[in-house]
Amino acid sequence: MMRLYVNGDSHAAAAEAVNQHAFANDDKRYFYMGRIPHPDNLRVSWGNRLSQVFKAVLYCDAESASSNDRIIRTTLKWIDEHPNWHSDTLMLIQWSTWEREEWQGEDGIYYQVNASGIDNVPIELQQQYKEFVAGVDWQQCTHQSHEKIWAFHQQLNKLGIQHVFFNGNSHFAKIPQQQQHDWGVHYIDPYNSESTFDSWLRRNGFGTVSPDSWHFGEDAHRAWQRFMLQYIINNNLA
Repeated sequence: MMRLYVNGDSHAAAAEAVNQHAFANDDKRYFYMGRIPHPDNLRVSWGNRLSQVFKAVLYCDAESASSNDRIIRTTLKWIDEHPNWHSDTLMLIQWSTWEREEWQGEDGIYYQVNASGIDNVPIELQQQYKEFVAGVDWQQCTHQSHEKIWAFHQQLNKLGIQHVFFNGNSHFAKIPQQQQHDWGVHYIDPYNSESTFDSWLRRNGFGTVSPDSWHFGEDAHRAWQRFMLQYIINNNLA
């Protein structure tokens, strides 16, 4: 049995695709489900559509507003919990923006923060957050993310887990050529600004669900599913 594991931020969670809610618990019908993708949106997501094509079991750990720290942490947790599934799992990882971080509060909860300046964090993290927003160094964030993802890629290779990475909005176009890595077929054009999920959809005529949103609708997720399917088949990844 093939298993399809998906992780990422709102682009993998299909936020707002058919339902205005990003998180399940934004909808009073699903208040008990926490911050997982809203079921209506997950149903039409590119990940779920791919699982149907491959007749695979879908495991989706995507969460809107996720940092890459969280994506790596939860993916490794899933791997640790399923040590016998390495050989029949295909992991599809959509990377978030480079500046996002994950901080753990005194309450043990992990908080996702970005440079917007509007994140809600507990009192003990508020001063740290103000300093974080004021001091974001995008070049440094980009280089750190580049090496962190490279180390994660090597870890998956050692474990024998098939995987494909792609960028959501951020990219590595400004990484000098001498510092670029050979990802083989495991990362879709990481050094091309036109190959992010966002850029690819816009170039192919898809707009966001509203002018003030970064999220795409059901038709866009269907198109990305077709793109990913062709990439996976062409590179013998499943």
